[in-house]
Amino acid sequence: MDNAMNSSGDNRCRIIGILDSGIESLTPSALNHIQNAELICGATRTLQLVGDAVGPSTELRDFSGQMMQVIDWVDSALEQGRKTVLLTTGDPLCHGIAPLLLKRLGAEQIELIPTLSTLQVAFSRLGMAWQQFRIASIHSGDSGEWQADATPEHGLYRLMQQIKQHDRLAIFTGPQNSPDRIARMMLAVGEHQGWQMVVAAHLQQADEAISEPMTIEDAAQRQFADPNVVILWRERKAEPPILLGLDDASYRQRKPDRGLITKQEVRAVSLAKMQLCSDSVVWDIGAGSGSIGLEAARLCSQGHVYAIEKNEPDLEIIEANRKTMAINNYSLTHAHAPAGMDHWPDADAIFIGGSGGNLALLIETALNRLKKGGRLVMNFITLENLTSAIETLKKSGAEWEVTQLSISRSKPILDM
Repeated sequence: MDNAMNSSGDNRCRIIGILDSGIESLTPSALNHIQNAELICGATRTLQLVGDAVGPSTELRDFSGQMMQVIDWVDSALEQGRKTVLLTTGDPLCHGIAPLLLKRLGAEQIELIPTLSTLQVAFSRLGMAWQQFRIASIHSGDSGEWQADATPEHGLYRLMQQIKQHDRLAIFTGPQNSPDRIARMMLAVGEHQGWQMVVAAHLQQADEAISEPMTIEDAAQRQFADPNVVILWRERKAEPPILLGLDDASYRQRKPDRGLITKQEVRAVSLAKMQLCSDSVVWDIGAGSGSIGLEAARLCSQGHVYAIEKNEPDLEIIEANRKTMAINNYSLTHAHAPAGMDHWPDADAIFIGGSGGNLALLIETALNRLKKGGRLVMNFITLENLTSAIETLKKSGAEWEVTQLSISRSKPILDM
């Protein structure tokens, strides 16, 4: 049937999944396409796997390090009517190149021929059901070691967020972004207790190696053969954190001026007014004890909070609160705002809790850097600052409103 389709002018690009066992992992149809291809594109390793199955006149192109050029290569080959194959590992739709080509070239120009995912093979070796595992990938360029102040631009950032949010993960790794690097990252952020890791390397090869379940501390000290995949799970499900409304006593606060914190009730209203989403980018200007920004970070588990504080003693307090709350989607800058904020990405929501005498400038900066539909929320305890803010907002032409809060807390008197 394949030959008949080819003779009728079907020169779609075949994206074929292959495993490290080489042509043994291919269906007869997939092998036929490879044997009759005029152009085969693949990474160095996948091109080596097809070996003698390639015809003598077939052109081989290695796309290692130039992935984005593959689209032009395939598009040009299809225009010339050349029989084209793109080799990828396992299932091309699972963290593979297929979605990109389908989007750019159209489904009518692509035929997908998957094989087993390496994750399927790994779980079959372990005898573990895997439908509840979250699939993640760091199979990309060298991300470098994890840093305490890592922002979303870091190559391991998304994985760290997934580890925080899920109890079971299956991870495609890379030569540099290796299992031991994942383990060191988890140790660095204190997210290691109760986790188990298995590394499955050289699957379906003669030297296949499946590690025993190990602790994160053990994994951080070991080296593993590449390529490999990581299976990661908690032994016991983690207790879900409180997302909104932590008690004021949960936060470390400045001494002797204890109480310099946005109180629980005001904090809840302020965060509600910010209209946060799970992936919001948030600015916290004048972070103080960090309460607003840290709770925003929990609410925006797939986003990031950029906080700034000018008072050096408060930096230690904020960092202590962040560590206690085990939050890592949060970056803290020591500067007198708006200095130090130029490199921040535009925000979905901005909170101003302290202005350091630069209120009008901070409002102007915030309004210029808010995304469309974004919210600016400011808290004031003095009429002078409120008046100054209203005057600046009027000049800017922004829509605004004032909410005044009066909150009373009960206190026992005798037995009443």
